[in-house]
Formats: sequence, C-alpha cells, structure tokens
Amino acid sequence: MALKVAIVGLPNVGKSTLFNALTQTAAAQAANYPFCTIEPNVGEVAVPEPRLDALAKIAGSKEIIPARITFVDVAGLVRGAAQGEGLGNQFLANIRDCDAIALVARCFVDTEITHVEGRIDPLADLDIIETELMIADLDSLEKRVPALEKRAKGGDKEALANLRLAKLALEALSAGRPARSVKVAEEDQKAWRMLQLLTTKPALYVANVDEASASTGNEYSALVAERAVRDGAKTVVISAQIESEIAMLDPDERTEFLETLGLEEPGLNRLIREAYALLGLRTYFTAGPKESRAWTIPVGATGPQAAGVIHTDFEKGFIRAETIAFHDYVRLNGEAGARDAGKLRAEGKDYVVQDGDVMNFRFNV
Repeated sequence: MALKVAIVGLPNVGKSTLFNALTQTAAAQAANYPFCTIEPNVGEVAVPEPRLDALAKIAGSKEIIPARITFVDVAGLVRGAAQGEGLGNQFLANIRDCDAIALVARCFVDTEITHVEGRIDPLADLDIIETELMIADLDSLEKRVPALEKRAKGGDKEALANLRLAKLALEALSAGRPARSVKVAEEDQKAWRMLQLLTTKPALYVANVDEASASTGNEYSALVAERAVRDGAKTVVISAQIESEIAMLDPDERTEFLETLGLEEPGLNRLIREAYALLGLRTYFTAGPKESRAWTIPVGATGPQAAGVIHTDFEKGFIRAETIAFHDYVRLNGEAGARDAGKLRAEGKDYVVQDGDVMNFRFNV
C-alpha cells in the first residue's frame, strides 16, 4: 500500500531543506523568502529496512525492492491561508490527498534566515498551522451541511449518517479542537474518512533543530515534544541541514559523519518509523532468487489481505500462506532449513500477519 505524507509548515522553517534531504534531490527550491515552493514537490524514497539485506543474502536474490514512502512538500502556510492569504487554499487542497501530515516547527535560531512571524516560537508555529487547517475544515463542512440536511429530510439514510458525523466534527472544530479529537464508532469510520477533513489526518510533529542540537534536541524541541504528548501526536527531532549534508555522502562517509555527530542513523529512518507507527503499519517480506521485497500492510491485516497488496487475484483466490518468522528464516538459513525444523507454517484465511513474516502465497484463480 502507498503511504503519502505532507510536509507542512510556515515559510522558512526548513520544510524544503528537509524534503531535499529526504528525497536526496534538489527538486524543492529552498530559498530565504516565503512561497519559494510554488507547486507541491513530490518525492518517493525507499523505506530503510536492514532486514531485507539479510533475506536477500540468504535467498541469493538478484534484486532488493524496499517499500516506498511518498513525501509532498507543500508551500509554506501563513496566517490567514484558509481565507486565501499567501498561496492559501491551493495548498490546503494539496494536503487532502495525503495519509498523514508532518508539521515542521522551527526550533533553531539563525538571524540570516527570516521568520514570517518575526520570532522563533515553535508552539506558535504549530498553532497557526492547526488553526488554518481547522478553519479550512469548518468552511468545508458549513458548505456541505445544508445539502446534507435537505437530503436527510427526504429520508436519505446515508445523508442522515453523514450529517450526524459532520455535526460532531463541527462541534469539535467550533470549540477549537481538531476533528481527530472526535471519537468515532468503528461502523462509522468509512463515512468519517469520506468527509475528507484535514484535521482528521494523523499528525507528526517535526522539530527542526540546529546542527549542534541534532543528537540531544534543545529547549525549543522539548516544548514540541511536550505538545505532542498533549495532542496525542508523534514527534521527531531532526536537523534538516544535517540531513541535507548526509544525503550527499556515500554510505561509508555517511556512517563516519553520523558518528562524529553522535547519531546512530539518519533522521529519515526515525521519521519513517514514526510515520509507520502513526498510521498503524507493519512490514512483511517475500524472498527468492529473483528478488527480496518488503510489503506494507496495516496492523491487523489477514493473510488474504496481505496477498492482495501484491495482486488482487492473490486475495480472491487465496488458499494459504506459507509463513516463516523473520528470525527463524535467518537463524535456519532460509526456507529449506525452516521447513526441516518445522518452522514453516501453513496459515489460513484468518491468520493475522505479523511484522517481519516471510511469506509465500498459494492461490487459485
């Protein structure tokens, strides 16, 4: 399954620098003035997965295919964006197609880089972004409610259900709370998603710090972390400037550079892990002489659903999934060893796939 994350923030907080680093490209123009990103830049990167290398070595795979994640660099929002200020609604619309939002807050001081609000206050940055998203949602719902009310009076059951959910969202938004704060019953989840509200999307707070604070964070990033706990969001501390430098290095130089900074891995790895956790995702693998590949599925996915990620025919004609836990596959040196040791399991339609499962599907079309 595809995963798309919008990188959102005020101008000059380091969004485009982070995007450049994440995608290892210079596609986004990181310049010291607002609205330098005129169109949303889209970049796709591999999800770091060291387990794939171990699988490929054992299986003798000719190719390694990691899962991928798409980042969308949305132009800087400003106060009043929901009313069309700056580049306004054009960019709010770009967020709707994404699965999650990474809200970048400026947690560094640099007198040579202007701040659109004339101050360094990461919590105020987050407040402005969240407020603009909530205003956009309010506007969207207020325009839709009259039509829903008309259809509901005519006995349209779907409209009646949607109207009930819309009013729940309006109540929260009017009270200054994002729509994600509303508790929605499981049977209403699909209709709730169809409202396409910006503030229902899971939020990841990215504290962009200076180079010296990359490994430990600073007083500003600590405030962001506290805010994330309060809001039920995830948080990551990253130095976008360091990430952009790391992206230009070869693997050996990268390891040495990270060590000098007291970092165990690039911020990209942490960012993707948190995005996965935020969206409730996990990884399973297929491995063989042709390729070793990582596949992304939601937590709780069954064998047929996991098979359907590869091809819909696999799900429709699912018979069983021959499954080996990753640690057993490595410990027993592959499929043959796992089979001999009784660690290869034949799992049926009700099996819930576990993170790291190495799977081979049997199906009939």
